[in-house]
Amino acid sequence: MKSVLYLYVLTGVTFSENVCRIQEWFQLQTLHKKGDIMLGGIFELTYTSFVPDFTFTAKPEKWKCESLDFEVFQWAHAMIFAIEEINQDPVLLPNITLGYRLYDNCLRLQVALRAAMNLIGGLNDSIPDNDCRGLPPVVGIVGDPLSSHSIAISRILGLFRIPLISYYASCSCLSNKIDYPSFFRTVPSDAFQVKAMVQIIKHFGWTWVGVIGTDDDYGQYAVNSFHEEIKPFGCIAFTETFPKAQEKFRYLQIINTIKLSTAKVIVVFSSTANLLAFSTEIIQHNLTNRQWIASEGWSTSSVVASNENFPFLGGTIGIAIRRGRIPGLDNFLLQIRPSSDPNNNLIPRFWESMFECKFPEDVTEQNVSVLPVTNVCTGYEDINITRTAYTDLTESRAPYNVYKAVYALAHALHQLMFCENGKGPFENNTCAYIKSLQPWQLMHYLKKVNFTNRLGERVAFDENGDALAVYDIVNWQRASDGSVNIKTIGVYDEAASKGQELFLSEYDIFWNFDSGKVPESVCSQSCQPGTRKATRKGEPVCCFDCVPCADGEISRETDSVECFQCPSEFWSNPSRTQCILKEIEFLSYEDAMGITLTATAIFGSCMSVGVLVVFIYYRNTPVVKANNSELSFLLLLSLTLCFLCSLCFIGEPSNANCTLRHVVFGISFVLSISCILVKTIVVIMAFKATLPGNNMMKWFGVTQQRGTVFMFTFIQSLICVVWLSSAPPFPSKNIKYHNSKIIFECDVGSFIGFSCLLGYIGLLAGISFVLAFLARNLPDTFNEAKFITFSMLIFCAVWITFIPAYISSPGKYTVAVEIFAILASSFGLLGAIFAPKCYIILLKPEKNTKKALMGR
Repeated sequence: MKSVLYLYVLTGVTFSENVCRIQEWFQLQTLHKKGDIMLGGIFELTYTSFVPDFTFTAKPEKWKCESLDFEVFQWAHAMIFAIEEINQDPVLLPNITLGYRLYDNCLRLQVALRAAMNLIGGLNDSIPDNDCRGLPPVVGIVGDPLSSHSIAISRILGLFRIPLISYYASCSCLSNKIDYPSFFRTVPSDAFQVKAMVQIIKHFGWTWVGVIGTDDDYGQYAVNSFHEEIKPFGCIAFTETFPKAQEKFRYLQIINTIKLSTAKVIVVFSSTANLLAFSTEIIQHNLTNRQWIASEGWSTSSVVASNENFPFLGGTIGIAIRRGRIPGLDNFLLQIRPSSDPNNNLIPRFWESMFECKFPEDVTEQNVSVLPVTNVCTGYEDINITRTAYTDLTESRAPYNVYKAVYALAHALHQLMFCENGKGPFENNTCAYIKSLQPWQLMHYLKKVNFTNRLGERVAFDENGDALAVYDIVNWQRASDGSVNIKTIGVYDEAASKGQELFLSEYDIFWNFDSGKVPESVCSQSCQPGTRKATRKGEPVCCFDCVPCADGEISRETDSVECFQCPSEFWSNPSRTQCILKEIEFLSYEDAMGITLTATAIFGSCMSVGVLVVFIYYRNTPVVKANNSELSFLLLLSLTLCFLCSLCFIGEPSNANCTLRHVVFGISFVLSISCILVKTIVVIMAFKATLPGNNMMKWFGVTQQRGTVFMFTFIQSLICVVWLSSAPPFPSKNIKYHNSKIIFECDVGSFIGFSCLLGYIGLLAGISFVLAFLARNLPDTFNEAKFITFSMLIFCAVWITFIPAYISSPGKYTVAVEIFAILASSFGLLGAIFAPKCYIILLKPEKNTKKALMGR
């Protein structure tokens, strides 16, 4: 918001004998001392004012300013002290006496403008129009402390290039040299103050804060700057504005906003006056458990930092301008004495306020019927016994800035005074003359001021007229005597190396909370590693939900905005904070399923060997001879291989066992089915041979039977050779079926080759089943066909059901299903074909005779 300037022109002139005469003076409260060169000053010495009647039915009265501020009166005397110190310095400005005229702005812009006009207009009653030589009434002004006042005054002084050096106006807008070319300051710009505040907020992890500013340039520029600076990491919970007129209902609205907000940290850009009015409402509404961040406008105010306010504002962390112990100032302050000089009318006012008395001329003016009887001031009261803000130098911040401002002007004048002719900065290398300098000439030197003061601090201005940005960080604490102590707990130095600008002594900070610890002020708690932030619709980015990362994704940082996908061979751990190697799954000999299948396979192979031993032992018995003993031996041997080939499917896949498992499986089963097919053909031909005139058996003798088995097996071997030579099986890590596991399996290489292998087995099994089924009704003497039919029925049923089970089984269970199919079909063949024979051989030996077989 822009300040609106109301300039009341109350001066007039009459023209007589070529002389301009001033008709009337502004009546202002002042401190004055003559000198060779005059410096001006504007201070907020009183904080209560009474606005005159502006109906203009009569001549408006003067502004009435009351309630003297002892602390600011000290600031004014710091300027006087600096001037007196310079006057006594034989090196700085020798043979030049500085004088001063200081005015009270009454905390009113209208009064501040009157003061500025008085300073640049001079005190002479008449000004001859033929004599415009000599010094201006003041060569520079120290003040105004308020940013809004400085903005208005600077616009006027800038027209005449009269320097204005403020000791407290911190609005960043005043850095604009186009609008305010003659403005300087010894307090850092709010742009740096906001950065310091944001650094503190960031340091403690506060991302959800409220902000309040005054309804003037100082407050609004600071609030806007704060909004921009906090954007990268935090959010504004609410923004409120203190009313200019201090309306109670607006303060109540602000209090209500604070109560409803979840923000525990509140930043306030304000002056002491606004905070005093607001603190009253804070106390009335018992507003506690808030962390206040104070701007330099009120962070060191002893009026606000009172025992009454401490339960509510205690623990405040504030930005404060640097403190400086000015040697000799304490004794100088005690030397003040009242004077009857009307040009120093502020000193009697101060004396009356300090000792609660009235000077005789003031007592006689009182209406005793209205006012109580007061003590009469003598002027000899002992100021040493008083304990007020005037003599308290524990927080010498504003006085130190005033002190530096005066010395900056003095050093600029000194450089101007000792300019060498022919080497000057002005036209034709000329110099300015100290006795007739113009303000714009002083401006040149003021911009180049660079010196180290008596306290060892460097004083200089940057290209914008701003002071070096160094702040103290303060904290409101209880002192041992029960009073409120504004303790320095850190420093912010903009010139420090990046990342080192802020220093805080955290152990010295007092937190005004029940826990006594750093408060939390967040809209949402931080999202821990393993989760990501999901913003809530229609709410600030600091208000979010924490969503766990999906399977296979991780986040390793707090408040991560996204989760990151793990590489293909990695998976997220249960907490979603690390990518770990996926579990490699294969059917091993160590797990329960592998052990069970291994034991079953060995048991099956042992049974096959056992039956083979029985058949060999009883090879001369009718049961064995009648069932073609050679084919039975070969079938039992192939079944043994079928059982054992399942072991190739167990264990970690490798090139060797991936190749071996399918070859052994394919050839073993073809050998078994070939034997069964030949046995079926033998049964049919044997039956046909019993018919009269049939001589078929001589065409399908032992040699032909062996050749048929060999031929069928050779075809399967040929399929395997072609398959292995073109696209052999190989070990493969499959990551498609399971996200969290790697299925270590054997890829068949060529699906066509694998299909041909299985299809050929299925073809032989189908032919065997059909032939056996057709021969099932042969006479019981040749009932081998029934057993073969049953065995083929089991075999086909197992492998038909295997296909969907194989496709739908995940991971190692795919291999387990394949092994189960091998074992089940092998047991089916062994049991269906050989169990009845073993039963007769071992348990019914009386039936193992030719007579018994023929009788059946």
